[in-house]
Amino acid sequence: MGLDAARGLLACPVCAGALTVEGPTASCPQGHAFDVARQGHLNLLGAAQPANADTVAMVEARSRVLASGAFDAVDAALARRAAGSRTVLDVGGGTGHHLARLLDALPGSRGVSLDVSVPAARRAAKAHERAASVVADAWGTLPLRARRFDLVTCLFAPRNLAEFARVLGDGGLLLVVTPDPEHLASVRERYGLLGIESDKDDRLLRSASAQFQAIGRHRVRSSLAADADLVRDLIAMGPNAFHGVPQDVEAIETRVAVSLWLFRPLR
Repeated sequence: MGLDAARGLLACPVCAGALTVEGPTASCPQGHAFDVARQGHLNLLGAAQPANADTVAMVEARSRVLASGAFDAVDAALARRAAGSRTVLDVGGGTGHHLARLLDALPGSRGVSLDVSVPAARRAAKAHERAASVVADAWGTLPLRARRFDLVTCLFAPRNLAEFARVLGDGGLLLVVTPDPEHLASVRERYGLLGIESDKDDRLLRSASAQFQAIGRHRVRSSLAADADLVRDLIAMGPNAFHGVPQDVEAIETRVAVSLWLFRPLR
């Protein structure tokens, strides 16, 4: 299915008209056209990807971490709360792994993985037959039509809450995953990685209050016995990679510890 999974969901980034994909081209009624990449994704960014976008090496590291099962408990928690969703948007979708797991749990559903990283979008284009991969800036106006999605997910990614509310349909659900203080704490402490802000929960709730009602919070916990290769990939898949990835690492016991927040649009 590929980009056909986004049928009726895409909007032109120039004029906001409906965007239709036919063969190697996506176009709108106003004549704006965009080439479909040979790898299967659609780039609607309109510029080079920013310097902080995930690199090829970061995407490869993330793929290995996710394939290891380290975040399976998070995927399971998302699936339990996504029941009934037919159209899914994953913002900051990365490799497409989390969206693919959701689509597997939702027979007959389809989805869009949106990320600013071209290497990530290339990987996401092959993640699931019912997933479309789109390159776009999550902080800008999303190239998506209003009120077309039943579910929006955002895992450790930029939260453009006004846009999330715009694209969610009536009765839609927003699921946001954020790290808790103990998330990968032993790895962060041993290797001096970026910390987690103490006020992040309050900031999320304040920023969401204009468009959403918080209806639940679920804490997800799982133990992780990480060998040296996995430790290196946990560091290399995130923003710490821009500061260098240590090669001399050791196996460590750590923990995945996140909060899954549930929000409904205020309508």
